[in-house]
Amino acid sequence: MPAKSIMIQGTASDVGKSMICTALCRIFSDDGLKVVPFKSQNMALNSFVTEDGGEIGRAQGVQAEAARVVATTDMNPILLKPKQDMVSEVIVHGKHFLNMDAKSYRNQFVQQAMPIVEKSVRTLQNTYDVIVLEGAGSPAEINLKNRDIANMRMAHLADAAVVLVADIDRGGVFASIIGTLALLDDAERARVKGLIINKFRGMRELLDDGIEWVERETGIPVLGVVPYVDVNIEAEDSLALSALRFKKPKPGEFSVDVAMIRLPRISNFTDIDPFFDEPEVGVRLIGNVAELGTPDLLILPGTKSTMDDLAWLKAQGFAQAISNLRARGTKIIGICGGFQMLGEVLLDPDAVEGNGDSAQGLGLLPMETVFVGDKKTVQMSGTRGTETLTGYEIHLGRTKILRDEVSPFLQLADGRVDGAVSADEQVIGTYFHGLFHNRNFTRQLVNNIRISKGLATLPTDVKSDAERREDAYNMLASHVRANLNMEKIYEMLKIEVHG
Repeated sequence: MPAKSIMIQGTASDVGKSMICTALCRIFSDDGLKVVPFKSQNMALNSFVTEDGGEIGRAQGVQAEAARVVATTDMNPILLKPKQDMVSEVIVHGKHFLNMDAKSYRNQFVQQAMPIVEKSVRTLQNTYDVIVLEGAGSPAEINLKNRDIANMRMAHLADAAVVLVADIDRGGVFASIIGTLALLDDAERARVKGLIINKFRGMRELLDDGIEWVERETGIPVLGVVPYVDVNIEAEDSLALSALRFKKPKPGEFSVDVAMIRLPRISNFTDIDPFFDEPEVGVRLIGNVAELGTPDLLILPGTKSTMDDLAWLKAQGFAQAISNLRARGTKIIGICGGFQMLGEVLLDPDAVEGNGDSAQGLGLLPMETVFVGDKKTVQMSGTRGTETLTGYEIHLGRTKILRDEVSPFLQLADGRVDGAVSADEQVIGTYFHGLFHNRNFTRQLVNNIRISKGLATLPTDVKSDAERREDAYNMLASHVRANLNMEKIYEMLKIEVHG
């Protein structure tokens, strides 16, 4: 029997669709069902690398983990990664397909994508008990509906019961629900079986009159009002940067000051997430030189366009400021694109990154990077001293060390070496995404900074990242289950759950 399908759609972007999907994946798994996440087309700069080296949206990787299944590219067969203004890299089943502008994508590729998407849906339907589909943006964008393959077309394809999520925190929740439903055609509206009011703060009883009215007017039940919760689960897109827990410290408020430069094309920014859990650490997102100050640790993150963001750094005055920080003792770590920027020269002979130009790097590490069209996407592990670290690579460039005044950062399990460390260990570059999610490494890094400042060290018995994620999935699932009518959802899906 094909899997039952539930689809979480939203009245807008960033209403909490991904979080609801993640919670349902863990709830269904806890209830003994074999459940799988799915999103036909995802636009995100935060991606996840599958075991076989495929690249999918990070949300589906997280949801797969919550569902206790191994992530595959069938869970997100098409990934769009914004590359330049109105141009995205199109990734099909985890591999680079082509770069395409938005108009060409919608006019030429959407119909080509449907057989790809349908094949993935059928594969999942024949393998699992329940599919949790996630929509994109809003299903009611009337100017885009005829070319939209992420919302109602998917609901029809998978014969999914649709639950519409609205964000009360942004205001106008009832208007957003009624307006969305009004813009759906009859067949689409018939698929909407329930409503969720998300991110609620305040007195629940004050909503009762509004809920009764919307149920009476629409004939669709409100399945729950989910209170706002701050759960430590990775965000998917750079749109979520504004909602992250960046602290805006007053001078001296935190013992350790960590700053990350907000590059225009920043990607995989969740690399920095573990610092939010470190005691007495302030985390700042820096958009201009005036905000930089003198942090203890400066992070240059990944980017979808190293050459363009390097040019932006220089134009903003960051190049000289970073050099000054190096002289003043700030520790500097570059990851992926940030690593490439730390070198002396970047070459793009095949116009992989743009128009084929070369560029001078920041000159903090003796390296040369050449951009090539063969993207490297792989899960990886390596050792530094006696410690084993796990992470993943996503990059186009190939980097070589020009002089032996630096040492490799990691000895990788496959025999290669990764990255570079200056002789005084003040500057580190690596292709290793997920570095700071190795919590013992991060705690030791923070402690080394504390020692340099004459501060007492923090305990070294830290909970692993896997344990933290499990705690987060369980907490989120418990929170959502307590505030949703799961009996109604199972009834909607025609699934009987015992026990």
